Amino acid sequence: MIIAISGLTGSGKNTLGELLAKELGYRLVCPTFKDLAAKEGMPLMEFQEKAGKDPDIDRKFDAALKEQAASGNCVVTTWLGAWMVDADVRIRVFAPLKIRGERIAARDAMDIKEAMAHVKARDEGNRKRYGKLYRIDIYEDDLFDACLNSGIHPPDKLLEMTLAIIKAKKGQVK
Repeated sequence: MIIAISGLTGSGKNTLGELLAKELGYRLVCPTFKDLAAKEGMPLMEFQEKAGKDPDIDRKFDAALKEQAASGNCVVTTWLGAWMVDADVRIRVFAPLKIRGERIAARDAMDIKEAMAHVKARDEGNRKRYGKLYRIDIYEDDLFDACLNSGIHPPDKLLEMTLAIIKAKKGQVK
């Protein structure tokens, strides 16, 4: 089974994905542009600008994602995972901008104004890039089996809800 968890910056997709993979005993497939930027020795936003000018960066990233997920029994936690892999279950995690900004501020040692500006810039930059490259609107929800609000539900509750969704859609998980 392949489960794709998508969400915008600071939405909680990786937190939920880690919990779910552990609970199910599945592999976690979680490549990030942040990791690629670090390997290139450049700031994330600069790397995203580079990707906007060179579509092969996204194409290679997404091809590697598909390859990693192809053997199944994994939880994919990327922005485009729900669109890129043949997932059995697709979950979107969302939270209000203020909460996402607070999470990023705490995680990346930024002040809240800087973090919220960063979140907005990443969201909009990725939306434009993926729309142009793949005709995907990352703000659209119609592909997903469920949309879960991490702004009001803690990670353990999101895990519980996700397991119920998986069970309802595919029968027993374990």
